[in-house]
Amino acid sequence: MYQFFVEPDQIRQDRVVITGDDVNHIKNVLRMRTGEEIVVRNGSDGREYHCSIMELKEKEIICELLDVSECGSELPSKVYLFQGLPKADKMELIIQKAVELGVHEIIPVVCRRTVVKLDEKKEKNKQQRWQNIAQAAAKQSKRGMIPQVKNVMSFQEAVTYSRCASLRLIPYELAEGMNKTREIMSQLKPSEDVAVFIGPEGGFDPEEIEKAVAAGIEPITLGRRILRTETAGMTALSIIMYHLEQ
Repeated sequence: MYQFFVEPDQIRQDRVVITGDDVNHIKNVLRMRTGEEIVVRNGSDGREYHCSIMELKEKEIICELLDVSECGSELPSKVYLFQGLPKADKMELIIQKAVELGVHEIIPVVCRRTVVKLDEKKEKNKQQRWQNIAQAAAKQSKRGMIPQVKNVMSFQEAVTYSRCASLRLIPYELAEGMNKTREIMSQLKPSEDVAVFIGPEGGFDPEEIEKAVAAGIEPITLGRRILRTETAGMTALSIIMYHLEQ
């Protein structure tokens, strides 16, 4: 069953009104007709609104609200991905896959070894594109909410912001002891929010690791092989998802 996101005010008692780009997608791409059923979510309350298409208008689609249920696709904990800005379009792939894996927020981070330089205009345009990618991935993977892509932060700002999580991890190529990683991951609790820091190409500078450790962030290893930045985050998130999924 196809799923679409709407704003909360588009859900009106026994009716749901769909507007924007989804109107063309439903009418001309999916070629849906009256009587067909869809799922609608508002991206914030975690509920699924089961609807039946009643009327296909030029600029909106009117649906009858049939049933409301709780969404079962979200992880029991909030997972925050602090991603060191990579080169080229790697960030788009990282966002897409992180959303599929259940991330709650994605925070782009400028690290000492970050090559990409964004001015204010480019950053604003990039952030909007990244948010659109997150929304599309949330729709495709049937998430109950749309993960937010935050504005770009400095490493120090990211460390401070990460205090919202009770467990904070930083995979680092010089960290040793896979048993320690296994122990930490196996003790993850459903009520425990997790923050993961991933470095850009070239990894973290040793001073950044020192700052992270001083702030209570735990260095871990993801194995004996050196992973690319777009691989490291997905590996960490996959392990976390495995231990949290219920």
